[in-house]
Amino acid sequence: MHMQPVASSDLSSVGYDAQTGTLYISFHSGSTYAYDHVPSIVYNGLMSAPSHGKYFHAYIKGRYSYRRIG
Repeated sequence: MHMQPVASSDLSSVGYDAQTGTLYISFHSGSTYAYDHVPSIVYNGLMSAPSHGKYFHAYIKGRYSYRRIG
């Protein structure tokens, strides 16, 4: 899984597995989470958003099941 760095005060890097729909997000706090069944359109929206953090809080957090992986 390739994690791509993002310019954000909250998120540090993002990865996506299109086959499983798993979105991986690492935060500056050091934690990494895997979000399940995220459509590719949501991932693409996150990556193209002017603010990755605002997009995450509006469209991902609380909408998909997740687990801490690191």
